[in-house]
Amino acid sequence: MSSITQTQASLVSPPRSTTGSEASRSGIWVGVFAITMSFAALSSALYVRQGSGDWSHITVPSVIYLNTLALILSSGTMEIARRTKPRDTELTPTAVGVSLAWLAATLGFGMAFVAGQCFAWRQLASQGLYLATNPNSSFLYVFTALHALHVLAGIAALVFIIGRLAGSHLTYRRRLLDNMAIYWHFMGVLWLYLLFLIRTNL
Repeated sequence: MSSITQTQASLVSPPRSTTGSEASRSGIWVGVFAITMSFAALSSALYVRQGSGDWSHITVPSVIYLNTLALILSSGTMEIARRTKPRDTELTPTAVGVSLAWLAATLGFGMAFVAGQCFAWRQLASQGLYLATNPNSSFLYVFTALHALHVLAGIAALVFIIGRLAGSHLTYRRRLLDNMAIYWHFMGVLWLYLLFLIRTNL
């Protein structure tokens, strides 16, 4: 939870100087590193626990693949939104409108991903698979829930950014949107890794 709070604070703190911009970017990378180390530790625990005799594979809900598509599409719309603003210039009203549209699409895909994960958990429950049912389901719930929490942190930051743009902050700096894009793309890459881990080990 601390990594979520730290990264979200870095995302929603607009830089006011070159030094501030560099500090904001550094905060994002620190957050990314902390999240990476957390999931690396969980991955190691998975491989250690997998050596036990009570390990049995489970069927992954098919909706997870649709969720993956939604997250991939959201990375695409985020990148388009990021590239809308020319470097080192102020946002024009036209650029604001275009950027808002693509950011809204990113927000929609992100929310669809989280909603889809909730649906996947309901499907697991309908199969009698809960957090404590067996080691496999425990890891599946932990991996997907922690990732969803970090995506929700990104959604909260994205709502903040959309609010800034909608409020006609035409001097809005590119750096904040760049930082948001780094975090959002990282969430996509992290999920692809987790999906591979889930498919091959759970």
